[in-house]
Formats: sequence, structure tokens, C-alpha cells
Amino acid sequence: MPAGFKYYQPDPANTDALSTIPPFKMAASCSTQGAGSQMRQQGAGYLPIENYGLIGNMRTCALVGMDGSVDYMCWPEFDSPSVFCRLLDKDKGGYFSIHPASHLNCTTKQQYLPSSNILQTRYIHEDGVVDLVDFFPRPKSSKVIFKGPKQSAYREMTSVQEELKKWLVRRVECIRGHLELDVELFPAFEYATEPHETTIVQETNVAHGSTSKTVTFHSKNVKLQLDVTIDRGEDNDDKYPSVKFKKVMKEGMLSEGVVASIHVHPGQAVSFVLRNDLPNHVTEVISPAVLDTQQHDTQSYWYNWISQSKYKGRWREVVSRSLMILKLMTYEPTGAIIAAPTFSIPEDIGGVRNWDYRFCWVRDASFTIYILLRLGFTEEADAYMDFINERFLQSRVSDGGLPIMFTIRGETDIPERELSHLDGYKGSKPVRVGNGAAFHQQFDIYGELMDAIYLYNKYGKPIHYDAWVTVRQLLDYVLTILDQPDMSIWEVRNNKQNFTYSKIMLWVAFDRGLRLAEKRNFPCPNRWKWLEAKDKLYEEIMERGYNKEMKCFVQSYENNTMLDSSILIAPLVFFIAPNDPRFLDTLDRIMLPPEKGGLTSTGLVYRYDTELSEDGVGGREGAFSMCTFWLVEAMTRASVYEPKYLVRAINLFENMLSFSNHLMMFSEEISRSGEQLGNTPQAFSHLALISAAFNLDRVSEFKR
Repeated sequence: MPAGFKYYQPDPANTDALSTIPPFKMAASCSTQGAGSQMRQQGAGYLPIENYGLIGNMRTCALVGMDGSVDYMCWPEFDSPSVFCRLLDKDKGGYFSIHPASHLNCTTKQQYLPSSNILQTRYIHEDGVVDLVDFFPRPKSSKVIFKGPKQSAYREMTSVQEELKKWLVRRVECIRGHLELDVELFPAFEYATEPHETTIVQETNVAHGSTSKTVTFHSKNVKLQLDVTIDRGEDNDDKYPSVKFKKVMKEGMLSEGVVASIHVHPGQAVSFVLRNDLPNHVTEVISPAVLDTQQHDTQSYWYNWISQSKYKGRWREVVSRSLMILKLMTYEPTGAIIAAPTFSIPEDIGGVRNWDYRFCWVRDASFTIYILLRLGFTEEADAYMDFINERFLQSRVSDGGLPIMFTIRGETDIPERELSHLDGYKGSKPVRVGNGAAFHQQFDIYGELMDAIYLYNKYGKPIHYDAWVTVRQLLDYVLTILDQPDMSIWEVRNNKQNFTYSKIMLWVAFDRGLRLAEKRNFPCPNRWKWLEAKDKLYEEIMERGYNKEMKCFVQSYENNTMLDSSILIAPLVFFIAPNDPRFLDTLDRIMLPPEKGGLTSTGLVYRYDTELSEDGVGGREGAFSMCTFWLVEAMTRASVYEPKYLVRAINLFENMLSFSNHLMMFSEEISRSGEQLGNTPQAFSHLALISAAFNLDRVSEFKR
């Protein structure tokens, strides 16, 4: 067996490191019958959204289906145009598939290798068992974060010790018997709008060849090459596999792709590496030994990273997986944290709620900082705070405010456009890239950002005076918008309103600013104005954001009969005591089913009733994963004073975990039929999961 395919074993002598690793269950996987084509037939050519796993390298990522197909990858960075996007158009989008031959009826299982983001898809048949291992390489000793590169001086940075290989690696190994597999590679550059030239450089690959470069794909702006290596195994069997590609034109594609069939026997391995094409005189020949080293180093990198986790609670496995997913959504050169690595996956099948989440929202990233700090990942928090400090200096809008989102490089120009040539996931149109909400007025961001700064000062590093001066300027700006409506956390696209959630977060902004000034003895010339604004906001929310007849908090001052689950944040940010009758009444109402005026169905929480609340978007949506975890945490905090909520919180949490996919991954929403919806995986879903688990553990220990 090639060394790279062996599971990485940590040093048994390092007991401290071993104690921090969660007991990942190697059998924790999902299985499905049939070859890849059969899996897709049930979904009219599409896999269910939850049937994917994520791999990445903190520059870009890929989604790998349970049928062994890479159906989504943007190259070379998160927000670059797609190269593979079959997820959003089964005919035009492009893909890279390695699956059993169509006449074979195999069982498929998919899992991550222990303590890593290396994905293994296993094909099981009476005649043989084959493993497909997918990953983006990571040097094991490279620096975790590159801090604070200014936008004007942005450049790609790599460790001085080892180079980050920008490769997509797909390794096939036969474990038992023998199996025939089909390889199909059909790139579709520039969101499937740009043709390319396909060249077969090496017609047949043989073991231990002098070159690995096999096929090239050249479009106007991107040049990729496919390298193939063959390992005949320890027995040096003369019947080693060969790979012979031929060019094929598929209906719907703009240009040719390549296909091949391979037959593997025990101990034999075939590896495929997709990377940037280089001139022949500098092309590195990739060998099995090189890939063994890359895989081992990648396994070591992820093992060492997750070893830093301070979480020791009862849900270690799912929390650790969530942490590693969040790590994959950081953009290493700048410290930015994206909301999700995908774009335009629908919130309702066939609907119009299809958005691009490949950007850094101040809101999402600020919540992430809390999780990273509390669980021991200070370097990532440092990098994001450096990123935000740069935005303070460079990206303030003319009136002194801050944009709600940035690109991964800190830019604010994020025009939204529709890709009308793409059919969308199962016909869900339009397919959008960019995001028109970039210059929305969403005033809640100031509360979330100030909370992150306060927590960073508490659990990370003390903030310096110049940063405090910037904070002061920002809060003085917030004084000027207190009475203005906005477009809320939910990014409505019609009339602005005075949303209760936004008002609560404005209260948080002043509360954290005043606390920080007192804690650090910082000069605060407008202290009394901040305090007056904070008190005014509190009284206003209690008067106008609460419906006394309904006995619950409402969505907005204008829409004062509409329930909204965003109010669940109130005790989490210490706006209101979790046992306050006003909040408990609201909590109990939210937990009612929609037909009885609530927002919870099958243990899943909806944002608000989209049929009753016009948000300017239209269409339906699923239950929000984040809101369900918020409900768990709100009940958990209430249970300290009202014990009846604790068992319900645990049951709700466990119920929600059952809606994850086979890899413990959550998208943005859950459909009425229990399937995942929306961009996946979503940072907000996973950070809310971690926060809920963290607080459940604390309260449970207190009760004992």
C-alpha cells in the first residue's frame, strides 16, 4: 500500500496532543446503492445538496459528491469564476468524475479521514473495493495565518519553509479484488461561458513514467493541466493499470473534455492532479512518492490544527468537524472569513432565493471570532481583526459608516449579475454571482462588530489606542443613525423598516463601547451621549418592539404583529435576561408550530412567515439552521432559571444534528421534507452549532 494512503498516526508519546483529539468515528458515513448515473437519475441529473463533502486549502475549495464527482470548484480562489459547476447546471456546468463503470452496482460510502479535511469515497462491490481520496495539499509546518496584508500591497504569500501546492489531488487505490472505473473530466471555464482548447499531451500513462503531464486545458484566462501517476503496488505486478484518455464533446458543453477507463487490482493506485499549466521546462514531474508526502503532510497539518481546540464537551466529534469546516472558510492571505464557499444554491427548489455567499460579511465573521477565541484559535482571530482594522482605514463610506461586506481581499465593489445561461440547481433561477446587498444599510453590523472587538480585547489581545480612536469614530457615527430604518439581518429588498433585531444590535454597539472604555480606562469624550443613546434604545425597543397584546417581541416597529426568530439573539448578547417574562413568552410562541402562530416545525425554526411578511424577494424558503441553534442556546440560558427548558434544549439540539449530512455538514436551511437547502456549508450554521453545544455543556455541568 502506498505510504500516503495510510491513516496518519500521531506520536503515541505525545499524550497531550492525543488528549485533544476527538474520537472521530471511521464508520460515520452514509451509503447509497448504485453507480453515479443511477444516483443522479432520481434527482433529474442532480445529487441532493447534502450528498457532498467539502475539501479546500484556505484559498479555494471543491464539493465532491458521493458518486465521486467534483461538481463545484472555483479556480484559483473562492470568488474566482467556476471551472466545475455541474451543481448549478447538469449539462453546461462542468465536472471531474471518478466512479465505477456504469454496469457495476456498487455501494458508496463517504467520510473524512480522522482529524482532517481529507475526504475518502469508498466504492464497494462483490468483485472489489476501491478508495478515492480527495484533498488540496497543505504543508504541515507552514504558518497558519498570514496577518494583515494591506489591500494596496496584496500578494500571494507562502511559508518560507514549504510551498503551498495549488493542486486538486484525487487518488484511487484498490483495497480488495479488482474494479473498473470511469474517469470523466469536463472543465467549463468562466462560469461555463468561455471555450477552451483540450490537448492530450501523453496518450497512454505507464507506471514510473518520466513525465506526469497528461492533458492540458487552455482557456483565454486560465490554463490547467492534468497530471497522472501510477503505482503498480508492492508486488510490481506486470498487470499494472494504464490510463488512456480520449477527447469527447458532450452535449451542452462549449469545448471538449476527456474520458478514460482504468482497471485496478489490490495495492495498485492511480492518482490525478489538476493544477495550473506551466511551461515544459519548469513543469514538476509528480510521482507517487511526491503525492504520498503531500497527503501525509496534509493529514499532519489538519491533525495539528484541530489539536488546538479547547472544547472537551460531549459533542466533541460534531464540534471538531464544524471547526474544521469553519477553518476551510478562512482566506489565509488576508484573514477574511467567507459566509459560505458557494453561490446560488437555492433556498427553495425552483425558487428565486439564490445568492452568492463567497464574501466576508462583517456580521458572520464577527460571530465567528467569538467561537475561535473561546476554543483556542487565536491566530485566526488575530488575522480577522487585522483585516477589519484595514477596512476601518480604507473602506469607510462617505458618511462615516462601514460596508456590510467585503471581498476576500477587502474590496467593496461586488456587483450582482445573473448568469442567464445556467439552468440553476434543478431549474432554480436566476443563478446569481456578486451580491447586490453589498451597500445595503444594515445597522446591526455595528453591534456585532463591537461585540467581536470587545471579546477580542477580553479573550485575545488588548486593543491599542489607535484602534480605540477608530472605534470611537464609528460609535459617534452610530449616534447619527439611531432613528433611521434599515434592511435588517435578513437583507430585505423592499422597504426599509425599524427592525427590532437591528435596534438591539445598536444597543449592543454602545454597551460594548462603554464597557471597553471602562475596562481599559480609554478616554471617551462622548460617554454621556453613548449612555443616553443606549438607554433610549432599550426603552424604545421595550415600547415599540414588543406587542403587549400578543405578548411577544415583533419583527419591526412597523410590522408589529409579525414574529421573527432573530429576537432569539436578545439573551445571547445580554440585552435581556433569559428568564424575563417578555422573553419567555416570546420563546414559547416561537416554539409553536406555524399553524398556531409560531415558527417551529419538526424541531426546526423558520426566520419568519414569508407568506405573511413581504420582503421584496418572493418565493418560499426552508427552516434556518442558524435560528434553530439560536433557539437551543436561548432555551439553554433560560434553563438556568427555568429548569424545564434544559431537556427540551438538549432534545432540540440532538434533533437538529440529525438533519446534518453524512459528514456532519450543514447548509443554510432545511426544507419541509428534511433535505438541505441553500449555500453549503454555511459558516453561520456551524458557528451557531458550536455556540449552542458550548453553552449546553456549561449549563449541564452547572446542573450536576
